[in-house]
Amino acid sequence: MAETQNVEIFIINGKPLFARSEGTFLPTLISNGVFSILPKIVVDMGAIPHVCNGADLMAPGVVQIDGDFNTDDLLLIVDERHGKTLAIGAALLDSHGMRKLRHGKVVKNIHYVGDRLWKMLKEI
Repeated sequence: MAETQNVEIFIINGKPLFARSEGTFLPTLISNGVFSILPKIVVDMGAIPHVCNGADLMAPGVVQIDGDFNTDDLLLIVDERHGKTLAIGAALLDSHGMRKLRHGKVVKNIHYVGDRLWKMLKEI
């Protein structure tokens, strides 16, 4: 385990796979093995720069929802073109409600490519 001021990073087999910050335990964006069990939100190309700057995900940027989930469940946010993981977020609605929504926030962005945790993980 590695610790910083606000984050504990759990290293398994030499890889920083999980983190705990402010009481939230989540897979890091390096945790490819865990990704297959998480529901997935596919976003359009216009949403990518916003998500990668830490913005929460808005309904108009969602092009597909894979899997069923409840409010506050962790989700993967991936791009529509390559399926690359951009962020891990928490659902602000369940999957049923999110599929119906056409405007407003749908996912709280927790960990994204380029954030402080991402940069720390690259150094480990």
